[in-house]
Amino acid sequence: MGLFATNTTPMIGVDISSTAVKLLQLSQAGGRYRVEHYAVEPLPPNVVVEKNIVEVEAVGEAIKRALSRSGSRLKQAAAAVAGSTVITKVIPMQANLDGDELEDQVQVEAAQYIPFPIDEVSLDFEILGAVKDNPEMVQVLLAASRTENVEVRQSALELGGLTAKVVDVEAFAMENAFKLIADQLSVPKDALVALVDVGATMTTLNVLRNQRSIYSREQVFGGKQLTDEIMRRYGLSYEEAGLAKRQGGLPESYEIEVLEPFKEAMVQQIGRLLQFFYAGSEFNRVDQIVLAGGCASIAGIAEMIEEQLGVLTVVANPLANMSLSSRVQAQALAQDAPALMIACGLALRSFD
Repeated sequence: MGLFATNTTPMIGVDISSTAVKLLQLSQAGGRYRVEHYAVEPLPPNVVVEKNIVEVEAVGEAIKRALSRSGSRLKQAAAAVAGSTVITKVIPMQANLDGDELEDQVQVEAAQYIPFPIDEVSLDFEILGAVKDNPEMVQVLLAASRTENVEVRQSALELGGLTAKVVDVEAFAMENAFKLIADQLSVPKDALVALVDVGATMTTLNVLRNQRSIYSREQVFGGKQLTDEIMRRYGLSYEEAGLAKRQGGLPESYEIEVLEPFKEAMVQQIGRLLQFFYAGSEFNRVDQIVLAGGCASIAGIAEMIEEQLGVLTVVANPLANMSLSSRVQAQALAQDAPALMIACGLALRSFD
């Protein structure tokens, strides 16, 4: 699966969401990253449903268009499967096992935790470090997904003119990109940070401590509900509603009658996700909320979340400290930045 494989090949990060394909290519010089190419290409309705690719050819065409528009000439790519399609487990193992022995043991252990035939599964593992108070044991992170979830992404990339060098997990890609915004936060490194990605159809909560994810949960809610309401109320097509949502031009009543209720619903959904986390953990609050995804760009949403949930809230911008190539439009990139967390985490795999 290539999930944790080390890599030195320059790759373009490709995030396939429910409504768009997002491409991002980074370079690195003198310890600083630079955005070389990027593009966001909308997908037709219902081509990807709740992060599952339904029409691989349509996704491949969108990747091809995005690649062309971005100007990138790279052929190697990193993509990701959704967290809901992945089983992860931290298991203790003997520290003295060599590479082959460890791999064999992982296969044995995986069979206990995975509810599918092992030959239908793609899996990978990473050694996290020694078990506390027992140096003879190490903690190993096992990640597994049905092979068909991996292969459909590989096929979409191939149709778009790219080869999948790495297939990651969205939650791990988010965690990777989070390292870039950790310095922008006003809380200590060991604070509890809720990274909330509100996309088109799914909202994902990742709770991080020491820049490591300790909890993840997805729930069906996203910006498509706002698009659908705009379509219904103003008699617009899907494409027209999406455009109006981003660029404006809707009647004055839109703010109060449509946008405000959606923002209220978004705050409620985030509050509900946090309650699930509190109910299943030793914690009863987080120190800061970082808002990502397309809905993070809605004016005033961070302030509303902070006021109603009582938690300091900021909008994610993983590209804030990067320089830009002359091909990249700064204004468009700034608008899209909160939605590029996964693409950014995948693009960073070029420097593993």
